[in-house]
Amino acid sequence: MKVRICSLSKNEDFRSILNGKKINNKYSTIFFKEIDRLNSKQLNISFIAKKKLGNAVIRNKIKRRLKNIMRDIIKNININCKYSYLVIAKKIVFNHKFEDIKKELFLNFKKIK
Repeated sequence: MKVRICSLSKNEDFRSILNGKKINNKYSTIFFKEIDRLNSKQLNISFIAKKKLGNAVIRNKIKRRLKNIMRDIIKNININCKYSYLVIAKKIVFNHKFEDIKKELFLNFKKIK
């Protein structure tokens, strides 16, 4: 099944997901929660890189890396599309190897069922 990635846009969606469950690792924090009114045929996910991580170039690179990893995760893992996800990056993502980050996120998304 082809899954389409959609970004969250409403402030109330972000606030409700922050009240949901979370998984921490050394590269990011993943919040997830089931939101009824959103389309369950789409993967609702947003990536956040806080301003204290660096300038716009660094923040955009972090988000591009995370989006690319997410595309690989969708191809290889059966992700629960009933949940909406919020991935908040940590500073260490910018300096570490892509493969290390990918392994860690794969393990975390396998835990979420």
